Amino acid sequence: MISEKQFNIEIDNIIANAVREDVGDGDHSSLACIPASAQGKAKLLVKDDGVIAGVAFAKRVFQYIDKDLKVETLIEDGAEIKYGDIVFYVEGSSQSILKAERLVLNAMQRMSAIATKTKTFVDLLAGTGTQILDTRKTTPGIRALEKWAVKIGGGENHRFALYDMVMLKDNHIDFAGGITKAITKTKAYLKEKNLDLKIIVEARNLDEIREILKNDGVYRILIDNFNYADTKKAVALIGDQCLTESSGGINEDTAREYALCGVDYISSGALTHSVYNLDLSLKAV
Repeated sequence: MISEKQFNIEIDNIIANAVREDVGDGDHSSLACIPASAQGKAKLLVKDDGVIAGVAFAKRVFQYIDKDLKVETLIEDGAEIKYGDIVFYVEGSSQSILKAERLVLNAMQRMSAIATKTKTFVDLLAGTGTQILDTRKTTPGIRALEKWAVKIGGGENHRFALYDMVMLKDNHIDFAGGITKAITKTKAYLKEKNLDLKIIVEARNLDEIREILKNDGVYRILIDNFNYADTKKAVALIGDQCLTESSGGINEDTAREYALCGVDYISSGALTHSVYNLDLSLKAV
């Protein structure tokens, strides 16, 4: 995964770009009818049930907009919420609160939806020893927020992007001329470039798993689109030679059964690409 420093740079970039996109040369609605000296207070009101995420992000947005805005937090990231809860109060310049409102809500509603869905998977996998992973199937431009939300919901992050881990999938293998050639070329490339990156290799069947295991240096095998019986066989074949990950259309109905096959991880794009925003609002007090 990326470093904390780089992650924070991603968050700062998201905030700066979102404010540029939304505010432009000014929030003319507020500027037109609210005095610059006006002070106000607003509350973040929950209108849904789930897991809250984005509180820490909201604080960063408020500070970016106006360092004099004060936030009183009542519910922290990762807590379960219900209709009618108040997550925080923000107080200060009325113009500044309004300028930040939409960015805070857009981010928190989506982050909370992702955290809620992730928590559902975490609960389903409880006691199995299997962890839920996200994927790169994220919204362009706000990946850091979505992966942050997965962590808040109790899940784990897969690679952040193409640059922080090697993942040899079916197309890489086919274009490279086979599994062994793909792995051999990858290890040579990493050595030449002096890169310390983990290697994950996707397997489409048990024969491919057997071939992968003939090569050293593989961190994790991606057991892709296997049924339960073959997943169990794959886990037995792999043993403790490397870590295992199941993927391919796994949902809330099938996740626990795959976990019971003994895999270390289950990855699901649905954590980030198939969620409905939680209903939150920022209301003047």
